[in-house]
Amino acid sequence: MERIFHKAAGFLEAEQWDIKQQLEMTPEERKKAVETLKERVYGKNPPDVRKAEKNK
Repeated sequence: MERIFHKAAGFLEAEQWDIKQQLEMTPEERKKAVETLKERVYGKNPPDVRKAEKNK
């Protein structure tokens, strides 16, 4: 994933630039971005939440 920096003059310009970036991404690029963020937050081997104990 290539890191890109863009300094906007205001909120509206920043929002429009963000939308443009997302529209230009292929489905594969979007999937890779999600996988990268998920790994950064939860690590490489996150626990399976379906197996978590329920508090009673």
